[in-house]
Amino acid sequence: MPPAGWLLIAAVALILVASWCAAAHDAMIRADPDGLETYGGLLTLIKVCAEVSAAVLVTLAFAHWLGGGWQVFLPAAGALLVATYVLIGVGPRPLGRKRAEKIASTATRLLRPLRRALGPLPHLLDRLTGVLPLGAHGTEPEFGERPEVRSLVDYIEGQAEIEPGERDMVRSVFELGDTIVREVMVPRTDMVFIERDKTLDQALSLALRSGFSRIPVVGESTDDVVGIAYLKDIVAWEHEHPEGETERIEKVMRPATYVPDSKPVDELLRQMQSMRIHAAIVIDEYGGTAGLVTIEDILEEIVGEIADEYDTERAPVEWLAPGTARVTARLPVTELEELFGVTVDAEDVETVGGLLAHELGRVPIAGAEATTAGLRLTAENLAGRRNKLGTVLVQRVDAEEQQQLSRTGPCLRPAALTTLDRVSDEPVGPEDEKIITLARSTRARAGAPEGAAVRDETGRTYTAAAVALPSLRISALRLAVAMAASSGAAQLEAAAVVSDSDPDDADLAAVRDLGPDAPVFRAAPDGTLRAIL
Repeated sequence: MPPAGWLLIAAVALILVASWCAAAHDAMIRADPDGLETYGGLLTLIKVCAEVSAAVLVTLAFAHWLGGGWQVFLPAAGALLVATYVLIGVGPRPLGRKRAEKIASTATRLLRPLRRALGPLPHLLDRLTGVLPLGAHGTEPEFGERPEVRSLVDYIEGQAEIEPGERDMVRSVFELGDTIVREVMVPRTDMVFIERDKTLDQALSLALRSGFSRIPVVGESTDDVVGIAYLKDIVAWEHEHPEGETERIEKVMRPATYVPDSKPVDELLRQMQSMRIHAAIVIDEYGGTAGLVTIEDILEEIVGEIADEYDTERAPVEWLAPGTARVTARLPVTELEELFGVTVDAEDVETVGGLLAHELGRVPIAGAEATTAGLRLTAENLAGRRNKLGTVLVQRVDAEEQQQLSRTGPCLRPAALTTLDRVSDEPVGPEDEKIITLARSTRARAGAPEGAAVRDETGRTYTAAAVALPSLRISALRLAVAMAASSGAAQLEAAAVVSDSDPDDADLAAVRDLGPDAPVFRAAPDGTLRAIL
């Protein structure tokens, strides 16, 4: 065999050595990171020496065949490019992924005696690359000793190892240390509080209406959070003392945990895990209440928005009748103005939910209502894990009633709903039409055979849908009365039930217990008023 042939054989052998080094590097990344830290520099040295030596041998072989001069460059460079790309750049990676553990263990066994034989040379190379600007900490993961994890994510994604969405999730884990509590908390304006002098029945009603299982308890103001009331504790107390005296919420509340709004989220997560708590009160630099943070808020930073089984997609606008529509709380105020042809005078408000909160001066819960720009806004239901306002019932108010509302002030803003079709000729006031429409919308939203609404002496309304389970059946009217009673209502002014049939005697008796003279309006599912009982 001519000398050039032996040179090519040696070059191929060296390229195979470099290919094995590349496969060993990928395998140790996955199966033996500690081994990569120890032998990564030596592995890179062998790979570079093999590649350079192969390039020299191939160039000499072509020089024997073609003689000296520039004509040797093109064929030698082409051959080396193909061999390096296939055997070193692309080929070893699938092998390193499929047999990672076996190749990593083999590499460790082979490199250990070689490292010992070279003596201090590997250590000197490690120190040299460590002090250079483009050393182990500044190079790509393939050429460093032990790549940083963030760079490793980029490297693996570049090799089609993980999907972009999975990469975002992994990166979110690393970015927790750069995220502070202020960025993930529920702001104070979206929190629901309860005063410490409220009763357990009132706290239970608030929890059921708002949908929250943990409610901060405040003293003199919202900056004075004295504890957190847990729905589980409230229900347990009510169950253990069914005939006992009505206790105040501070009887069962738990101590609150306070964290600064500048605390890193990863530290807070470890703190909450060690303390075995799920919620903490966030305070600002002045010691005031800034918001509330839960473990779920932190998890959403990693995996994205968490939806529950009650979250359903609905149309942004649903017309129920002329002048009456159900809209999502996130509907822009500009679209609301276009729908009803009105002009809303409210600064720094972008959504219908924000407009309702602005008019109320507090976080709206189910049943809360306000009137603005000739429109009655009624909070219908809460949605999502944070139980934010989901839908709002919007109704146009006529000029005469709007004039009456202007005299009642911003705190009490009753308004009329659209006029109902009637079979009965008895008079029905605007407040009574309101509870009929609320009963109808509650029935439609729950998909129940019955929907009911009652109004107490303060004007507060309570809505409910019939419950029909194999072992539990409760009519909508009785359930609405129970909600009013558990909220501390002393007297009912009126009740409404939407159903295909008349309420039974037990339903009427439940209403009469709190409102002996309260009328009960019975309407059909299409809104037609059938009778006043």
